[in-house]
Formats: sequence, C-alpha cells, structure tokens
Amino acid sequence: MIKIIIVAILSYLIGSFNSAYFFTNYIKKTDIRKYGSGNAGATNVMRVLGFKVAFLVFLSDALKGVLAVLLGRLIAGDLGGLIAGIAVVCGHNWPAFLGFKGGKGIATSFGAIISISPAIAILSLIIGIAIISISKYVSLGSILGAISFLLLNIIYYRSPNMLVFAIIITSLAVFQHRANIKRLLNGTESKLGQKTNIK
Repeated sequence: MIKIIIVAILSYLIGSFNSAYFFTNYIKKTDIRKYGSGNAGATNVMRVLGFKVAFLVFLSDALKGVLAVLLGRLIAGDLGGLIAGIAVVCGHNWPAFLGFKGGKGIATSFGAIISISPAIAILSLIIGIAIISISKYVSLGSILGAISFLLLNIIYYRSPNMLVFAIIITSLAVFQHRANIKRLLNGTESKLGQKTNIK
C-alpha cells in the first residue's frame, strides 16, 4: 500500500508539470489559459502558437504518461502502472503548481495507455484521428477516441483492474470535455484550423 501511495504522489507531480503553460510562457511570456478556450493543452496551443509548438506540447504531455507508468511499474508492478496512469492524468488536469487548472489529459492519457496496452491505444488513436479528419472537431475526436478505448477494453477484456482503469480514464476525458460537449450540441465549438492571436 505504501508503494502505491508513493506511485500515486510521484505520478501526480509528474502530471502537474504543464508543458502547454511552460512553452507558451517561454515563447510569449504569457499564460496560455488566458487565450482561446482557456485550456492548457495542445489543441489550444495549436490555435495560439501553431502546429509545431502544439506538437511539442502533445509529445511532452504523452511522455509524462509514459514516464509515470514505467515508474509505477518499477515501484509497484502492474497495479502500480495503472495507478500511475490515473494519477498522472489527474496531475495534468488539476496541477498543483498552476492552481489546479490544467488541460484535458488526452495526450497524457495516450502516453499512459500506450505504455499499458499499445494495440488498443493505437486503435483508439486511429479512431480519434479519423473522426477529427472527418468532422474537423478535435474535441469530438478526443471524446470518441476515449470512449473507443473503453469499448475496446470491454471487447478485449483482460482483467478487472484494466477495465476499471479504462472506465476511469474515459470518464476523466469525457468530464474534462463537458464544456466542449455543450458547444458541440449548440454548434459553437471551434473547428480545427481556427486560430487565436496573442496581442
């Protein structure tokens, strides 16, 4: 139990390092959360600073998930990896260093998932990208990609722990996109390619 607690704390702290905030502050000396959707994540960075910086943010956030899961497994085995995956996403979404206002956890979730279940992670990513390509809504692709991760885990059932992990990760993703869901239903959600300028 002590090992699990250590894993959860360390993973949360890893997740709390917000690369969207770091890169925006480094490049523009400002807070990404003041612009666009107000989200400290790769999609908002793409709208504000372009694709290259957004890609760096996505990669950095995904690597947080990978690092946390590997660390969790090293300290506390397979269960430690699952706990780490959940904790690192929580750290990204609600970072202690930024007043508990972070991102939506999609890239970090992907990093954690691909470290735990690579095949399902890649299938979910393909589904998400396909939906984004068709609809031009990043949020819709993220939501349905997350839901597909849960459905694939139900279809290719491995263990109770893995299923609980999938339920929690998917629930976190959908919860963090609740405002996007409202905008999608209202027809006011921003599409891929729309930019926001920093003055």
